[in-house]
Amino acid sequence: VQLQASGGGLVQAGGSLRLSCAVTGRTSSRYCMGWFRQAPGKEREFVAAINWNGGSTFYAEFAKGRFTISRDNAKNTGYLQMLSLKPEDTAVYYCAADFKRADLLATAEIHYDSWGQGTQVTVSS
Repeated sequence: VQLQASGGGLVQAGGSLRLSCAVTGRTSSRYCMGWFRQAPGKEREFVAAINWNGGSTFYAEFAKGRFTISRDNAKNTGYLQMLSLKPEDTAVYYCAADFKRADLLATAEIHYDSWGQGTQVTVSS
């Protein structure tokens, strides 16, 4: 199973980006997906998670109201829509999959089995 994150880039403060995470090598969609980020010099932190059918989501405080996690199981792809971006959102964003659980959302990295390679998001002021 492989995860491929894409969609990062350079954007001005107040702008928006949509990140994608394509999952290949897995036929079942019954797993949770999550997004994490790591800013320079900081620990990787949780951003958002979604259950297998999109019916349940959870966000870090900083993401609430600005970021939206979603998924399209027909395309085996997850998304992170980011609005009103701030310079402090600058980080490498990683997608991850928790293949052990379909509905129970996790914020800790240890629960995620597979990770994408990361996509850089840079927000200029």
